[in-house]
Amino acid sequence: MSSYMPRSDADFNNWQGNFIATLTNYLTDLGLTAEEITPITTAQTTWTTAYNNHIAAQSAAESARQDKDDSGKQYKSLLRQLVNQLQVNPQMTDAMRQGLGITVSKSTASSLGEPTTRPIPRVEVKGRYQLEIHFVDETTPTRKAKPSGVMGSEIWLKIGDPPPTDPKDLTFVALDTATPYVMEFKGEDVGKTAYFMLRWVNRKGESGPWSQTVSMMIPG
Repeated sequence: MSSYMPRSDADFNNWQGNFIATLTNYLTDLGLTAEEITPITTAQTTWTTAYNNHIAAQSAAESARQDKDDSGKQYKSLLRQLVNQLQVNPQMTDAMRQGLGITVSKSTASSLGEPTTRPIPRVEVKGRYQLEIHFVDETTPTRKAKPSGVMGSEIWLKIGDPPPTDPKDLTFVALDTATPYVMEFKGEDVGKTAYFMLRWVNRKGESGPWSQTVSMMIPG
């Protein structure tokens, strides 16, 4: 025989509220007094307070979890960007890497030569205020693999016309180890043209030749 009393807290809370309200209307018909059901109404008050506190705590916990996830995602992204820059810093040693708890390459860095090929960049709209930069090597344009010994691609940027005529016109954005890279812009930049130039960097921090310039209007 199924129970008349719902199992879930939410359904039970609705059921008990209706039960007490309806019972109160039937007290005279049933020959009962308010004093006789005082233990029940007192228990109802205790339950209602505890249930509402529980719901509030659940909501707060979910909000806290979301804040934790969002802040963790942003923090990890910034850490990865910094580690990528540190990995190609010429002053970085394997002892430093071990102390920092970051990857120590098994390959011998001293055997690496400067990159000789160029990345081929492609930029497209990712979303509002966002552009996505894709890059492949000019010798393997149909593959995402980087050239041997290459750590990643430096991404440099100039916002607004005229187009850059010299690398000195550019500002460093990031060292990205895997295509694509998503670039976030400010609202004040919407409608301006973003110009990008890229170049490969090996594990010793040595850079290769510059790519062609690619551009795209910043979306709002």
